[in-house]
Amino acid sequence: MQQNEIAIPILPSRSLRDTLAFFRRLGFEGEIHSHGDYAIIRRGTVELHFFTHRELVPSESSAMCYIRVLDTESIYRAFASAELPRRGIPRMDALEDKPWGMREFAIVDSDGNLLRIGQAL
Repeated sequence: MQQNEIAIPILPSRSLRDTLAFFRRLGFEGEIHSHGDYAIIRRGTVELHFFTHRELVPSESSAMCYIRVLDTESIYRAFASAELPRRGIPRMDALEDKPWGMREFAIVDSDGNLLRIGQAL
């Protein structure tokens, strides 16, 4: 793969408006496209896409993605300003050094989508 080739996750959302509001709290910007059933958000070089899935049950969702970054600590601090709870849906997990050689934390959005954010140790 060339350096400029990327993968962009497409995650489910019960309400694109609510999804945009949630991720704006984390510093993302974006908009709804395609007759209201698709959204694209960005924060720096990170881009996420969402499609409408009204029947989604957040506690049963298995949708997830991993976002590898250069500075997990600064992103963790920025996301902490959203004051998400530590348990339930939505939530933000603690920043930790993992035994598999990554420093990471996780966000679970209102639709149960799991986003792991990490950097190599």
